[in-house]
Amino acid sequence: MSRSCYLAFDLGASSGRAILGYLENDRLEIKEIHRFENRMLKLHGHLHWDLYGLLANIKEGMKKCAVGEIKPVSVGIDTWGVDFGLLAEDGSLIGLPFAYRDSRTEGMMESFFASHSSETIYSLTGTQSLPINTLFQLWSMIRKRSPLLFKRTAKDLLFMPDLFHYFLAGVKKTEFSIATTSQLFDLKEMRWQEGLCLEAGCDEMMQEVVMPGSILGSISQELCEQTGFEPVPLVAVGTHDTASAVAAVPAQGTDWAFISSGTWSLMGVELKSPILTEKARLANFTNEGGVNGTIRFLKNIAGLYLLQKCREIWSVDKEVSYDELIDEAESAHSEHAYIDPDHPDFLKPSNMVEAIQKRCQAIGIQVPHGRPRIVHCIMRSLALKYRYTLEQLRITQSKPINRIHIIGGGAKNRMLCQFTANATRLPVYAGPVEATAIGNLLVQAMADGKVSSLDHLRGIVRDSFEIKIYEPNPSPEWEDAWEIFQALVMKQRPDKEH
Repeated sequence: MSRSCYLAFDLGASSGRAILGYLENDRLEIKEIHRFENRMLKLHGHLHWDLYGLLANIKEGMKKCAVGEIKPVSVGIDTWGVDFGLLAEDGSLIGLPFAYRDSRTEGMMESFFASHSSETIYSLTGTQSLPINTLFQLWSMIRKRSPLLFKRTAKDLLFMPDLFHYFLAGVKKTEFSIATTSQLFDLKEMRWQEGLCLEAGCDEMMQEVVMPGSILGSISQELCEQTGFEPVPLVAVGTHDTASAVAAVPAQGTDWAFISSGTWSLMGVELKSPILTEKARLANFTNEGGVNGTIRFLKNIAGLYLLQKCREIWSVDKEVSYDELIDEAESAHSEHAYIDPDHPDFLKPSNMVEAIQKRCQAIGIQVPHGRPRIVHCIMRSLALKYRYTLEQLRITQSKPINRIHIIGGGAKNRMLCQFTANATRLPVYAGPVEATAIGNLLVQAMADGKVSSLDHLRGIVRDSFEIKIYEPNPSPEWEDAWEIFQALVMKQRPDKEH
């Protein structure tokens, strides 16, 4: 088999990467050629994404690729979900896209459900209700009577990957996996939900939905002239980053769950069809599109964002690495300091360290002091929340779960992986770390005819990357911790999960 090269742009909420993938004889090699920061900008009291800065870095990645000897045969882009930009009649972007952590959605979910049935909406969209969802972002604009919606100043709504496709190839389409994050897509009819789009003011603004692996067009001639790049196909991969990541889970069979671990933890199972039951709604699971028409039945859980924000505070005087923090925490004395990582206090605190300590104090839990104990508290709490979610998965769907695959950045966090195995009492398969980029690259290879199926894709991942296995080490201490944590979550969030 000849060697084929593909270029993936993987844009996360904190950083972006341009990664080349070389596929030969069913083995994939990857090479990072450009890495850049992605930060939210605070403008006029609101948080936005620096879209033009990201575009400049995409161009830089293309320039670096263009000077190499091997040229990619296609390009794919994946990003986070729910956020969007609006285009005017002339095709120009109307302002920078808002970021999902912006305060404009505060109280909007409650406002919307005061006059709309959450049961009915879940039975149509199967989407987990979160304040950050596209539906509630648009509802905040409706409540403020934004002229962009009321006077129809905006003509097109494009989600974040759609925007990059538009600027790279001039195409306006939305890929299946990103559409299903919005709480505006009807999973029964497999199209935009007309009533919800009308309520949200975007009924004439949505784009045709295409499946992962679709070829959208070619990189524009203008962009090729600017970067020295070739006018190769632009592929709609699993444009929601978790869709690309889950495609690259190196699993066999069906009796597994995944945790895509990064800023967020996305934990769930892969199914052939959505689960739209009342039990699933009350447990607040979401149904999101995946590669090959699969459904990712999952829950969004706070992830390593808590550790990231603590590290920022601890690195003010002297930068401390994640490895250093984990090394310190491994020597910390085990203690009953737990938090619900999803408590609203941790969504966007001014000081994450203080937020964790104050929350422990408020609920009568032992307050952790010092870096090692705070890190230990975060890791144990995440692992216990994974078990809590695992138990919910087992009662909301029928597929057996006998192992857990952790992919993404959390796969290299040995403490998190071992704690997850201990808490869930299941073996944890950790890796690959770059699952999102790998899934992006191999869906491009699928569009190129070099990968025949999702099983074939996952076989390539297993044969190309090291997977570390963490066996569970259950103990009475973990069972005691589970009982305490379970009671803690039930007490704190009875209105949302019970």
